[in-house]
Parts: sequence; C-alpha cells; structure tokens
Amino acid sequence: MSVKDRLKRLTGEGGQPTDNVSQSEIISELRKKIDAIMARRASYPQKTVSHRARSARDLREVITGEEVSNALGTCFFCRNAFLSRSYHGSCEVSRFALADMEAASLLAGHPGISSMAITDALFLDTETTGLSGGTGTFAFLIGLGWFEGEDFIVCQLFSRDYHEEASMLALLAEIAREKRFLVTFNGRGFDLSLLAARYILNRLEDPLIAMPHLDLLFPSRRLLGYRLENSRLVTLESRILGFARTGDVPGYEIPKRYFDWLKSRDASLLEDVFLHNRLDVVSMVALVSHLSDLLTGGGSRQDLHHGDLLAAAKFHIGRGRYESARSILEGLTASPHRPTAREARITLSLACKRQGRWDEAVKIWEEMTAGDPEDLFAAEELAKWFEHHVHDYSKAIEIVRRLLAGRKILSPDEKEGLLHRLARLKRKASGN
Repeated sequence: MSVKDRLKRLTGEGGQPTDNVSQSEIISELRKKIDAIMARRASYPQKTVSHRARSARDLREVITGEEVSNALGTCFFCRNAFLSRSYHGSCEVSRFALADMEAASLLAGHPGISSMAITDALFLDTETTGLSGGTGTFAFLIGLGWFEGEDFIVCQLFSRDYHEEASMLALLAEIAREKRFLVTFNGRGFDLSLLAARYILNRLEDPLIAMPHLDLLFPSRRLLGYRLENSRLVTLESRILGFARTGDVPGYEIPKRYFDWLKSRDASLLEDVFLHNRLDVVSMVALVSHLSDLLTGGGSRQDLHHGDLLAAAKFHIGRGRYESARSILEGLTASPHRPTAREARITLSLACKRQGRWDEAVKIWEEMTAGDPEDLFAAEELAKWFEHHVHDYSKAIEIVRRLLAGRKILSPDEKEGLLHRLARLKRKASGN
C-alpha cells in the first residue's frame, strides 16, 4: 500500500483518484486534510503526565529483593525474617513455633499432620488480579512462610509481568517440594483452585494438590465465629490476636494497583500490597498458635476467652475426643460467667450420657437442680433418667409437676412437651 493509500485510510476516504486530476492537485488536497486533522487534535484537551508517572520509583527502591532465573524465565523474589524475639500482636514470634501438632491435625481434619513438625509447614497466601477466580484471574504475588528455628521467614514471589508467571510457578513448586503440608486462610475455596488452574494453563505439574492442607478459615469460624461479626483475617487479627493494621490497603483495591503498575512501572503502587500480603502470612502462623492453644489449653487458660474454650470442647466432642473435651469442660464449670458455666455443665453431662457414664451425668444434673430447682434442661434430663432407667415414675412425675408449677415462664412448646410427658408418666405409673 502506497503512502497516499495509507493517508486516505487515515482520513476515512476511499476510492481511487480520477485520471483527469493532476498529481499536484491530489497532494495539495491531502496536505489540506492533514492540516485540518492536526488542527482538530490541537484543540483536544491534552493528557498531562502525572507527578507519580514522572517520579516513578524502581521496584528495588521500594522492595528489597532480587531477580531470580530458572529454566522458564525470571521473576522477582524477596525475603523477610521475623525474628524469634519480635512480636506480632500480643505474642512473641518464638511462641508460634511451639504450636501443638496434634492440635494442628485436628484443626485440619488430617491425622497425618500430627506426626509432622511445624517446620514442615508451608504458609501460603496470594494476591491476584481478581477476587472471583476463573481462568482469567492471575496470581501476581505469592507469599510463602516457614520456620527456620524459632524465626519465621516470609518470602514473596512476584511476577513483574504476565510472561513471568511460569517462572514464578516453577519457583513455588521448587520451594513447596521441601515442605510437607500447607497452611492457608480460605485457600481451599480460592488460592489453591486458582493456582491449580494456572499450573494447568502453563502445562506444569501442580506441587500443592497432594499436600495435606490446613485451611484456617473453617476452624476459625467454629471456634471463634460465634462472637465475631465476621471471620475475615483482619477481624481475627484485631479481635483475637491483638494486632491492628495501620493504613492497610483494602483487598478490593489490590487488583487495580497491579494493573496500574503494569502501565506506569511505579513501584510505589506495590509497597502496601507487599506489606499486606506479608502480614497475612504472619497472621496465619499466629492464628495456628492461638487455635492450638484453645484445643490444648496451652499457655495460661486464664488468658483464653471462656466462650472460646467452650467452643473448643465442643470441637473435641465433634472429633470424638471426649477426654480432651472433659478436661476443658471441668475447668469451665467454675467459670465466673454463669451462662458459660451452665453451658459447660450441659455439654459435659451430654458427653457423659453419650458415653454411657450415667452416674457422672446424673450427678451433674442433680448439682444443677440443687442450685436451681427449675433449671429446665437438668430437670428434664433427671425426669428422663427416672423414667427410662430407674423406672421410678413417681419421682419423674414430681419433677415434671414442679416445673409446670414453677415461677419460670415456659414457652408454649416447652409447656406442651411437659404436659405430654406428664400424661405418659401417669399412664406408666397406673400400669396402662
């Protein structure tokens, strides 16, 4: 295509010049059109280069790290150490290394973790180009953490552009092969499925898929969610771990920060993103320590929320670990918080009942009714005991009548249930 044809395409004109038009006239007309186009462009508002773009900072000025290479290319790598005597929230980092592995295996629901060490754990968190997942979502920053002695190390793998993804994934695979189990927060629902898709798209073997996995979101909900407005990691940090972030970049803003980085190459956009990711990884190891303490009574139980300990006892019962639950519940029966103490007695008595330890269960119910003769739960359980096991119907009738005549207001369903029980007991007492 000639220059003239390209100029015609630019001006939107088609067709060929007629034979009776001179070459000089054609060129003159084209110059006029070009001048007109340039005049119109001059009247448009011009984009100015922002101060940020003019003063864009190099990545190594903002993040201490280095470029690493492997067979698939290059990516950026940085490493930070949280020393054993430093603090994250209210706890010293060295304390995190003492997490009970039996408790960790219970939190994960994976018995094999109990035979491992905390140094076998790989803590993982990603920052991505989107929050909804899907094959178009790309993990541009992968935060990894592990213990070296009592120090906790956080390494971050960063893909400076899309073409560095394969190299970054290969480096992740190399690191993961040295560890035995994964720890994430909502990794089951997001991080691992996203990374699995990226490994497939890059035709690489996924090193994470077969690793035992502790996803902290689910045990956090069961053990702590009852008293929190939500189970987000930042909420757990401030309400449970005693750690408050200052000036943290919101998660929803992170994808845009990366897209802006791709355009401007201003590393100032990423400084807060790297810090956000680093804190996520450290908070996960702090959370493992805290949840382990709840399940084992590690540290001082007086420092642990009694409601959380009650939730931990119920967690043990759900795993069939009655003796572990019992050791927690017996201590909670003396809680100064009366509703917690009562709930502990109820839970302990039902655990004894389930195990067939009737003498212990009956003793708890008798102690509860001695303190409050109209305690509906304890009184009903005693009535059931006398009816079905002792066959002392008159004693059971006496208990039910006391509840119906008591001062406590019964709900319609409670009253109907007691009247139905009373009628059945009367029939049994009369031999009918």
